[in-house]
Amino acid sequence: MTRRRAAVLGSPIAHSLSPVLHRAAYAELGLDDWTYERFEVDEAGLAEFLAGRTAEWAGLSLTMPLKRAVIPLLDEVSGTAASVEAVNTVVFGADGRRRGDNTDIPGMVAALRERGVEKVDSAAVLGAGATASSALAALVQVCAGEVVAYVRSEERAAEMREWGRRLGVAVRTADWADAHRALGAPLVITTTPAGATDALAAAVPAAPGILFDVLYEPWPTTLAARWSTGGGAVVGGLDLLVHQAVLQVEQMTGRAGAPLAAMRAAGEAALAAR
Repeated sequence: MTRRRAAVLGSPIAHSLSPVLHRAAYAELGLDDWTYERFEVDEAGLAEFLAGRTAEWAGLSLTMPLKRAVIPLLDEVSGTAASVEAVNTVVFGADGRRRGDNTDIPGMVAALRERGVEKVDSAAVLGAGATASSALAALVQVCAGEVVAYVRSEERAAEMREWGRRLGVAVRTADWADAHRALGAPLVITTTPAGATDALAAAVPAAPGILFDVLYEPWPTTLAARWSTGGGAVVGGLDLLVHQAVLQVEQMTGRAGAPLAAMRAAGEAALAAR
């Protein structure tokens, strides 16, 4: 039996649910010879870590701050990852080549489609940064019209407009002070840190649309809880995490049909135990 290894890298990394999800998939698929670990690795240590990988290594999941730093260290980058300059998945080929991909974007689309969201006329994004750019890339497939991005500075606003231009999304920016206006959109995607949207909960409309809150801990967020109470549909960070991990498992193992339900159940149990 040939041992195969995979892991998640980042800094900080102790909180990562990736080992729980991937190990659940291996157990369900009968991959008893596969292991999945976590390693604290920052940008300065990434090249050395990659150089030390042996033939038993199948792939890596990457979180902050490595998603952009890894790109110069790869032999190939998928079009999806290149579109947002962010790699969260590295697969090692039999020839040793390193291929980078981004499963966050298709993971977002899959999480929305699981809840029946195929197409919306417009959308709002709360926040900027790497997750927000991935959200814009996902909205290429989901949103037929304008996306309004609510940000805290003109610098961030310019970045989001540039991402929109590069990705082919009609992006208009607005000041964070008006973020309550975002909640009337058919689809609202929040990409902000914990607590950043708590004050907006009081502004949830009487008939809310769909909220995609990328946080999974703490859960539910104040905004997500109020949204659900108002009868709106909520897609959470665990939904995103599981869907992107399904795609990672499939790429790393070469096996189609990663067990979504088992992975989600494992993630829910791990969060409940914290």
